[in-house]
Amino acid sequence: MAGDARLAWRLLRGAGRPEWWRLGLTAAGAASAAGPALAAVALASLHGHYRVPFGHGLLDDPGERSGVIAGLLLLLLPVLGFLGQCARIGAVHRDRRLAGLRLAGATPAQVRRIAALETGPACLLGSLLAGAVAVPVVLGVWSAPTGWTWTGFALVLLGVPLLGATAGALALRRVVASPLGRVRRVRPAGGRGPGLLFTAGVLLVLLLGLWSVASTSGTDRGRVPLTVFALVLAVGAGTVWLAGGAAGAVGRLLAGRARGAATLIAAERLRDDPWAAARTHAAVLLVTLAGTAFVGVRQALLAELREASRDHSLATDTAFYTTGIGLTGAALLVALLITLSGLAVGTAESVANRRSGLAAQVAAGVPRAVLGRALLLETALPLAPALVPAGAAGMAIGAGYGSLVDGGPHTVPYAALLVPLAVYGCCLLAAAGSLPLLRRSADPARLRYA
Repeated sequence: MAGDARLAWRLLRGAGRPEWWRLGLTAAGAASAAGPALAAVALASLHGHYRVPFGHGLLDDPGERSGVIAGLLLLLLPVLGFLGQCARIGAVHRDRRLAGLRLAGATPAQVRRIAALETGPACLLGSLLAGAVAVPVVLGVWSAPTGWTWTGFALVLLGVPLLGATAGALALRRVVASPLGRVRRVRPAGGRGPGLLFTAGVLLVLLLGLWSVASTSGTDRGRVPLTVFALVLAVGAGTVWLAGGAAGAVGRLLAGRARGAATLIAAERLRDDPWAAARTHAAVLLVTLAGTAFVGVRQALLAELREASRDHSLATDTAFYTTGIGLTGAALLVALLITLSGLAVGTAESVANRRSGLAAQVAAGVPRAVLGRALLLETALPLAPALVPAGAAGMAIGAGYGSLVDGGPHTVPYAALLVPLAVYGCCLLAAAGSLPLLRRSADPARLRYA
């Protein structure tokens, strides 16, 4: 193990700029994952009524704390998608380097350990930074944290690097090297989509969530956050199939009907690998559904609060409710920013991995403007049909909640229709951020070193 650690450190010291970008983004993603998890642990360790000096009483009682914990856990979903995209940065060069170790005589277990030792310290740095912020905050607002609080903090701070190292090792499970040194990834025999292990994990999470719902009584709210997290995680896994299936269907449909070069390039790319950005697109769909539903629910709640304040029938300060609404909106904005960051990273990594092919296309006479439009179409074409059902489902949730609260359909949240359009535009802007990288990567001079 000590020899593997020294070799991993030497490989990192000699790594190029993409590898350091990967490690920096991985550390940022680990901090983004550890922060909400630490906050959820701190709130979960509170018992009964406890006066928290901020939030207008939103965190004082167990019922409201359960909702906040569920929201913090849901923030982990886009963070996981972001970490998945960060793991892909420099994947081609990292695979070539580690496959070279296999050719030099290293065993598969040694290669996986080296990959884990490259990723684990970056995740540990991110989690420690999150802990350095969380611990003083907890000591400042809580007079006597319990032993369960510190135990939960330790599990989170050590669990995030462990999960990151495991993900780094599993990422190499299909990397092989031929005797001549050509590196390739062996695809599973069942296809290119999510495998049986992914399916089994989704079904297990869904069954656990349903069991928790069935076994939770009206007074037992301790499992409510985990139940919500499990159900939304199962739904999010289903959107992976929706995103990948939509990309494959659009690619097959347009490949034989494309009238322009940009559409043809994008369609063939989608048809060849429809699952490349399925994780990020799935997070986009979840954020769109939640954001559309939130706009409708917010409109109904604010209308009800205004009516109740006029009648003086509120037993609690209005700030109690408006603070909860504001925190929910802020959480959705944070989730959208993390999702857009993952989309931008994934698009840039796709360009970097294909720079030899892009340079060959430019050398063959394809204008760079055509390649730029094709890059944007790779994001625009599969997202457009997938965002329609996500927006419609969120609109139905918001309108249904409004009719239940106000007793009539007159509060249809038409403003919620703008959410899918806004998310779609933000996704295109995030993808357009990789166009400068495309200009550098598509230089025909790179063919000398291919």
